[in-house]
Amino acid sequence: SRLPPPTTHGGPVDGMLAEYAVLDEQDAVHVPAHLSFEEAATLPCAAVTAWHGLMETPPPLKPGATVLVLGSGGVSMFALQFARAAGARVIMTSSSDHKLQRGRDLGATAGINYRQMPEWEKEVLRLTDGQGVDCVVEVGGAGTLARSIQAVGAGGKIALIGVLSGPQGDTTPHPLMFKNASLHGIFVGSRGMFERMNRAIEANGIRPVVDKVFPFDQALDAYRYQQSGAHFGKVVIAVS
Repeated sequence: SRLPPPTTHGGPVDGMLAEYAVLDEQDAVHVPAHLSFEEAATLPCAAVTAWHGLMETPPPLKPGATVLVLGSGGVSMFALQFARAAGARVIMTSSSDHKLQRGRDLGATAGINYRQMPEWEKEVLRLTDGQGVDCVVEVGGAGTLARSIQAVGAGGKIALIGVLSGPQGDTTPHPLMFKNASLHGIFVGSRGMFERMNRAIEANGIRPVVDKVFPFDQALDAYRYQQSGAHFGKVVIAVS
């Protein structure tokens, strides 16, 4: 397998659930002063990934654009906050009406329960007067990509980030070609992206959505909670 480039932060490096870790200077950045350590711990992976997909891939996200975020995990909730800070409207999907309401409380313009509306891309098109969205933050992978392709508008983009729905799916790329839309594979981001994101977080007073903080000796419980899918936003393990 191929490893990510050394400029990638939050990649597959073991050993971060520890009291002490040795890092290269390149791997450390100043975090926004208004964040706690628990909040700052959510930034290197989920936040940078969302920032990369929204703000660092063409076409640039503009005020008045519409963004579709799938689910209510860490990446999607950061994407919601970054999109709102950029002046975009946000459509969110979830299987839980309660989570959809929490998303609206964060600024989502509309919510779609995909259990009640399995063909959620049709509702996205209805909400956008048939135009589709400017950006899809796609965390489902092969199982949802075909619907995301239908939901994206002409000249829009899909940030392909996760595979939560599994590796198998039936997707044809032709609609992307006809829409002149783009598909970007996103794997975390660079130090430069991290620093630009942190400046935006500080300027806009953004606070990460932390669902639950587990003590260090309950790390296994934290993983089980994450795996259950009950969380909204990020799950954190406090080392101290």
